[in-house]
Amino acid sequence: MTKRMIRLKALVKKELLATLKEKTSRMILVGPLLLYIILFGYIASFNLDRVPYALCDLSGSEASAQFVRAVDNNKIFNRVATLHSVNQVRAVMDDGEALLSVVIEPQFAQHLSEGKSAQVQVVIDGRNSTTAQLAAGYLSQIAQSMNATLSGASESVKTRFLFNPNLITQWFIMPGMIVMLSMLQVVVLSALSVAREREQGTFEQLLVSPYTTLELVLAKAVVPVLVGLFQSTLIFLVDLFWFEIPMGGSVLAMYFVLFLFILSVVGLGLAISAYSQTMQQGLLIAFVFLVPMVLLSGLFAPVANMPRLIELLTYADPLRFTLLAVRRIYLAGAPLSAVLPSMWPVIAMAALSLPAAYHFFKKRL
Repeated sequence: MTKRMIRLKALVKKELLATLKEKTSRMILVGPLLLYIILFGYIASFNLDRVPYALCDLSGSEASAQFVRAVDNNKIFNRVATLHSVNQVRAVMDDGEALLSVVIEPQFAQHLSEGKSAQVQVVIDGRNSTTAQLAAGYLSQIAQSMNATLSGASESVKTRFLFNPNLITQWFIMPGMIVMLSMLQVVVLSALSVAREREQGTFEQLLVSPYTTLELVLAKAVVPVLVGLFQSTLIFLVDLFWFEIPMGGSVLAMYFVLFLFILSVVGLGLAISAYSQTMQQGLLIAFVFLVPMVLLSGLFAPVANMPRLIELLTYADPLRFTLLAVRRIYLAGAPLSAVLPSMWPVIAMAALSLPAAYHFFKKRL
């Protein structure tokens, strides 16, 4: 073995021991890996289970009841609302309660008895078109299986899309990017703020400065908040003018929702920063939180598809509720009064994370 290889071996051994020596490093090496495996295994799935749907049976006949029983007995579907008018369809889908609505025409039984085609209309939420289209496909299969028992007559499924009539993928993804990309920058920027001062040697100056802990926390929170709002604006302009996604609601309502969300995640970032001794440690801890937040948000896989236990965990994820609110405002034109009640987990997270950041700062100072 050459001298260079011996030196290299010694250096590698030193780095390995240094990495494994710290308890935090060992936890970061193993803990997140196991967490991500579990989350990806259960969340990143397009298998359909308990798809929430609303029923509007305008026929009220035995024939329509038979079709409804076939849908309800299928484990794929979960009826969350029974409507009495087609005018209620948009409202129940606007707030995300139902992913699709099944509307049975008034002449359903009459058309079947006359040997004609009886129509079932499926109204799909275009904001989550992939899962909804798969569910509509299963409804078509149910109709086809029932057609085998009919002589001459048939049941057909007609689909219609709300909020994204042409099923343009960017309409589903890009409004969510306004929230997610700004979150990444805000958390990373705030998570590195104190650790950066420690590495640059300016942290000691804070210890002898006349500033109070509250003033320091507020000062370090303002910059990430401004950066987050600026980046959200850039992405919004790209969505509006480059991808030509029309803004359906109030821009001010969207920014108010974004402001609440950024407050909640900047508190998380500052708490991480006050805890971390180095920038590397702060960055690693930040991504330990960021990856599960993105996975649990419903950005790529619907929350309705997740196992019940993991679905409960999503209530601790402010990204989930902000994504839904921004999509409702942007694509469906929902007013602030309609989305604000669903933002309570975000407000709760801000109320918890900001005092936690203050506590960690006070403890470190």
